[in-house]
Formats: sequence, structure tokens, C-alpha cells
Amino acid sequence: MDERDRVMNVSINNRAAIRWPDPRQQGFTLIELIVSTTILSILVGMALPLARINVKREREHELRIDLWMLRDAIDRYKTASEGGGFQIKLGSEGYPPDLDTLVTGVDVAGKKLRFLRKIPIDPMTGKDEWGLRSVQDDKDSTSWGGQNIFDVYTKSDQSALDGTKYKDW
Repeated sequence: MDERDRVMNVSINNRAAIRWPDPRQQGFTLIELIVSTTILSILVGMALPLARINVKREREHELRIDLWMLRDAIDRYKTASEGGGFQIKLGSEGYPPDLDTLVTGVDVAGKKLRFLRKIPIDPMTGKDEWGLRSVQDDKDSTSWGGQNIFDVYTKSDQSALDGTKYKDW
């Protein structure tokens, strides 16, 4: 055998050793793609409502914290006014006249006494406007008499996850 025949013989043997893939086994079938897409869409469909509930639960938690913070500031103002450290308006029963007074503070013995750093934004409405009640207002009143601030509530008409109205918190 000459050199040319030997090279030809090796290349023929190498071709036999190479396995070409079966064309029927390449890629995914249409049924496999449909089934996997269906499973994926079911999982996404289940995850979205859970994500919405988590967002709502987080906003409710933020609302509870903001209401507690505002009510605590009102109570601290009332306690400070009962101590006689500053003058109060007659008929206010020692409660602040507005929410801005809690932020700007009052003069007590030459020092500024502040009760809030800032008025929080209502997480349910996205505004820094809160529903206000004075001592003279009815418990379920939605209009503020303007005499003082005894309580705060959100102006949102939505219901919480537990079924109660946010404005009743």
C-alpha cells in the first residue's frame, strides 16, 4: 500500500467512527414545550396574588406604625401640656391645635420641644393628609371640628386583609 491508500483508508475508518445524531432526537418536541409553558404559567399565576397580598400586608404594617407614631406624639403633647410647661388654648383640653404643631414644637422654658420629626405619609392614600378628630367630635365623625386633635385616622375607604376598614383603625 502506498501512502495515498493508507491515508484514504484511515479517513474512511474515521468516518465510520463518527456518529451523526439521529434527526428525530434533536431539541424539544412541541408537546414538551406546551407542557412546560403551561406549568410555568400556572406557577406565575399562583405567585402574583401572593405578591399582591405581601405588598398590601406591608402597607398595612406601615399604616399601623404611622398611626401609632402620630397618636403617641399627640399623647406626649397632652402630657406635656398637663405639666404646665407651656400655655394652651382655652377649650383645647391640652391637645395640639394641628399636626404641624407637633412638628414645629412648642417653647418650654426657652427650649423648643418637638413631638414629631415630620408628618408621615399615609401609605394607603400616598398623601400626608390624615383624617382628624377633636375631643368635641363624635367618635364616628368624618369631619373635623377644628378645635384640637384628639385622634387621627386614614382617609382611605379600602378594607384591610382582615375585613375591617382602614379608617376604623
